[in-house]
Amino acid sequence: MEKTNNIFLTILIPAHNEEAGISSTCEAIMNTFGSKGMDDYEILIVNDNSSDQTEDVLKGLCVKYKTIRYINNTPPHGFGFAVRKGLKEFRGEAVAIVMADLSDSPEDIVKYYQELKNGAECVFGSRFIKHSKVYDYPIHKYVLNRLGNWFIKMLFSLSYNDTTNAFKAYRRQVIVGLQPLLSHHFNLTVEIPLKAIVRGFHYVVVPISWTNRKAGVSKFKIKEMGSRYLFIIFYVWLEKTFSMGDYKRL
Repeated sequence: MEKTNNIFLTILIPAHNEEAGISSTCEAIMNTFGSKGMDDYEILIVNDNSSDQTEDVLKGLCVKYKTIRYINNTPPHGFGFAVRKGLKEFRGEAVAIVMADLSDSPEDIVKYYQELKNGAECVFGSRFIKHSKVYDYPIHKYVLNRLGNWFIKMLFSLSYNDTTNAFKAYRRQVIVGLQPLLSHHFNLTVEIPLKAIVRGFHYVVVPISWTNRKAGVSKFKIKEMGSRYLFIIFYVWLEKTFSMGDYKRL
């Protein structure tokens, strides 16, 4: 995690078989940041062992845009492995984890940037508070999402209601303070914010929007994730309950 002085925010995008949409995602982000005169950022894409033409697309993007770079994740592939790879390689003072399918609004990434500039250690978006918007959310996923987040809220006595959403931002010292990260798959989306909360880092919550992907196939598999989510949730709960603050920030 080597910081580069002229980069404030790294936008970290894990990508597995995203040849159909990764270009439009990157260009939407760059257009939004450019329209606001913001240039102290990078887009870091982690190619997660894609078997389609994703890497060829990324090579072309890197030639065309100096703001974009990519690295390859080594096998085995998995969302958690890819994000953890990126968290070792990002160059900014802060990092935002963003999905490759443009489900996360570039305008909301700007919100995160501004909150971080104002001193926030972590920025957590919520799709389920006033002024947030959700478009085309599959009903079965919505029900499971609300149940899962309610369970986390009760277990950890939180007011925050969207812990499972990957789209969050963290300052560099937070990422350092959360090690070691264990999750291999999408359960990393709850490990990082829950550890940040339990270890005493301060966070702000902002309303965000979410739009279902228009291209490609979702990599999230509900049947595969249940036990993995429960494992990491209880792992962090055990730290909170029995570690006597040994892992809290100094």
